[in-house]
Amino acid sequence: MRRVTNVETKPEYTLAITFDDGTYGEVCLADRLFGPMFEPLKDPAFFAQARVDEFGAVCWPNDADLAPDALYRRVAA
Repeated sequence: MRRVTNVETKPEYTLAITFDDGTYGEVCLADRLFGPMFEPLKDPAFFAQARVDEFGAVCWPNDADLAPDALYRRVAA
């Protein structure tokens, strides 16, 4: 299982992600911000609060999170 080691937010709901194996890539989430957990991320100030949790997932203060393996597949594709 991969782990995210660093995440930075960019404009247009994009994450710049570095993984534990050194892989780096950007993932645009603009088309995925729906539903009760992800709707708050449409606020750019809230989206900018992304961080890496202790499990290597990208998460936000409202407990929304993105699994590192799913992000890795999108970056490595």
